[in-house]
Amino acid sequence: MDLLEIDIALARRSFDVRIALNLGAETIALVGPSGAGKTSLLRAVSGLERPHAGRIALGDELWFDAKRKVHLSADQRRVGYLPQDYALFPHLTVAANVRFAGKRDRPDLLERFGIGNLATARPAQLSGGERQRAALARAVAREPRVLLLDEPFGALDAITRGQVRDELAGILPELRLPTLLVTHAFDDATALAERIGVIDRGRLVQLGTAAELLRTPAEVMVAALTGANILQGTAVPSGPGSTVRLSGGGELTSSAPAEGPVQIAIHPWELKLADPATSPLTDTVLSVRHDRGALLIRLTRLTIQTPSNANGHALLAEGSTVGLRVAPHAVHVFHAVASETTGAW
Repeated sequence: MDLLEIDIALARRSFDVRIALNLGAETIALVGPSGAGKTSLLRAVSGLERPHAGRIALGDELWFDAKRKVHLSADQRRVGYLPQDYALFPHLTVAANVRFAGKRDRPDLLERFGIGNLATARPAQLSGGERQRAALARAVAREPRVLLLDEPFGALDAITRGQVRDELAGILPELRLPTLLVTHAFDDATALAERIGVIDRGRLVQLGTAAELLRTPAEVMVAALTGANILQGTAVPSGPGSTVRLSGGGELTSSAPAEGPVQIAIHPWELKLADPATSPLTDTVLSVRHDRGALLIRLTRLTIQTPSNANGHALLAEGSTVGLRVAPHAVHVFHAVASETTGAW
């Protein structure tokens, strides 16, 4: 399988997208806030946008080279592209949409994607999940050498989203294509991609497996993306690590050395309920709900995910005070930056 090599600079209104990335027969999910440059990268790879610097190549085939003034058009690149709105031709049937991309009838693809019975239907007659399958079949009908998927689940309800994601998780390994998937949802990224690239303001902040991003986030925004709680505080050295005095009261110990203003990240499942009378950190319960065998406890400053049979869960009435503890290695510490955002995306 040919290696897709990307090393480009693409001007945006307020920043440049500058990304270097190589991928083989794998799926890399691109995640990050809206406007970070994820879709711009897909459009550059597809040939719909021309970078002002850099190079894009698939194996020995050069698709773009600014210095050599090479820029293959989108039609010259064997790319299967699934845009956010699916871009199906409304006046064509499902079969005709797929035929347009592949230049021949592909009943095998319609069956493969579970829409064989919809061959004569038009896009307006389809559900969101059916439109997504039709658009994916059209992208694959081109017999692409690279697959680009831009928010493929964005228009789907929660149930359909899960079903289509599971189907796609079975299809992508069979295709064995270099695949770039843009998504806002870390769950989608972990379900479909071997590696995850976090993009912010046009730069690749971190690239790694889901486990690597969870275990060693490079920046606080990576931790926030993976679902971590973010708190502000001030760190003072304590042995080999540090003690963080939190802005809203309480303190936590981290195995990471730090000093001065910091942000800390703690994943919900790392927090344990404890006796509030002896805990260095307490918080107030806002709500408790069951979620697939776990309790999701929303507090004033934090969210906890704990087994539904956890000790003390019977006392979690709204407005009650709970104590919290967390292992020092699970308290990620980042030096505070005034312009950083700590909210979820």
